[in-house]
Amino acid sequence: MSRTIKVQKIRSIIGRPEKHRRIMEALGLRKIRQVRELPDNPSVRGMVNKVIHLVQVLEG
Repeated sequence: MSRTIKVQKIRSIIGRPEKHRRIMEALGLRKIRQVRELPDNPSVRGMVNKVIHLVQVLEG
């Protein structure tokens, strides 16, 4: 089984740079408190690190 991480959106993208908006869209996070289970690979980890102030990585 491949490894996954759960990412939850915790802050709004209003007033954020366009690059951050595109990253959040690529992660599939639209609404606050929405949780997505994503593959744990370097590209996803890199996107999460760019918007770490807007998301929370959940255990499990």
